[in-house]
Amino acid sequence: MKKACFLKKSSHLHKCKSNIINFYYSPSHIRFFFNTFLCPLSPGSNTGIGKMTALDLARRGARVILACRSKRRAEAALADIKRESGSNEVVFMQLDLGSLKSVRSFAETFLKTEPRLDLLINNAGIYMPGTTDDGLGMMFSVNHIGPFLLTNLLLDRMKECGPSRVVNVSSIGHNFGTIDFNCLSTHKELGVGNSATDVFNIYANSKLCNVLFTHELAKRLQGTNVTCYTLHPGAINSELFRNVSKVFMILMKPFLMFFFKDTVAGSQTTLHCALQEGLEPLSGCYFSNCTVRNLYAKARDNAVAKKLWEVSESLSGLSS
Repeated sequence: MKKACFLKKSSHLHKCKSNIINFYYSPSHIRFFFNTFLCPLSPGSNTGIGKMTALDLARRGARVILACRSKRRAEAALADIKRESGSNEVVFMQLDLGSLKSVRSFAETFLKTEPRLDLLINNAGIYMPGTTDDGLGMMFSVNHIGPFLLTNLLLDRMKECGPSRVVNVSSIGHNFGTIDFNCLSTHKELGVGNSATDVFNIYANSKLCNVLFTHELAKRLQGTNVTCYTLHPGAINSELFRNVSKVFMILMKPFLMFFFKDTVAGSQTTLHCALQEGLEPLSGCYFSNCTVRNLYAKARDNAVAKKLWEVSESLSGLSS
């Protein structure tokens, strides 16, 4: 079982002079450079690495905004985070990343009510087939198009508040992904079919979108005070697979318990990308276990990343 790097809790939360304990390199200092942190949580979930990330940042004194589709579950997460962090600077705003209308409404409300956005973590993700009301593939919409649209709608505010960061939570599964632009053009989806293999392939494709999005975003942000990063949080024993069959989960449970990280360990690379000082020259890079990792050529293909951006602009309505 792999070790995980950990960010120690600091007794001086407002200064955030914590150390990163990482078995790959010597401890170094992080800085507390943001005031407002926005984290979309996975649909229907009040657990997972998004919640653990929000909890850690609330303890450090950040104003935390949880964006989630389910008000009931989000309010449960909100209560837990407030209680465990001792902070009242934690709020909920409703957001459904599977609805372009909801994303636009959220961004409009956010920009009217929140003067700052220093850190955006696109953490939400689902693993299930389906189609949204916009006619997009469910995983394509929630895992990529929704975060793509949200990020673009909030970028100007982040530039005003810089230095700011965008962190896109991807997965090692992106290595198995491909981008079929013919399928996107025909079906507005990253793949077709409902078999277990089909669903996994579509999920992997959506995670490749996260990496390519970050790659292209970094290029477009050059010369600004906003940087971006993408990451594999590790194999996490969370609710990502809550929509798969119960039989599958029963069979997988011993494997999950032994080999997978818990959500606290799983949030550490996200926190590293959010807080580690001096990462600016690595904007656009992919991290795992708090370390920059090499990418296959398909995940850093300039032409594919640019085309995916243009297709995403069209499908999200940004280019209209």
